[in-house]
Amino acid sequence: MIFGLFLSMYLITVLGNLLIILAVSSDSHLHIPMYFSLSNLSFVDICFTSTTVPKMIVDILTQSRVISYVGCLTQMSLLIIFGCMDDMLLTVMAYDSLRNRDIKDALRKLHRRKV
Repeated sequence: MIFGLFLSMYLITVLGNLLIILAVSSDSHLHIPMYFSLSNLSFVDICFTSTTVPKMIVDILTQSRVISYVGCLTQMSLLIIFGCMDDMLLTVMAYDSLRNRDIKDALRKLHRRKV
């Protein structure tokens, strides 16, 4: 039952992100920086999710909890890399926009208070 739950969540995540990438790439009206960043965020989300979940699904199916040292280092390195990429893309997306003047003004006021 846990196997089916995690497999369905993984497939929904991957398919949802692929749909976002497909929608952005197929519609020429969405070829602006914000949607380009959104499609990149979807790709990084697929990579981030694919770093750990498939191994976990296999472990649940085989009832094995063994991972090699190299496999662990690889998995942790990819998790950190894709996590940082995710954070950077979200930061760029927040700063980029198409109507975020209020947020930019609030950040400037906050920065002035600290200085």
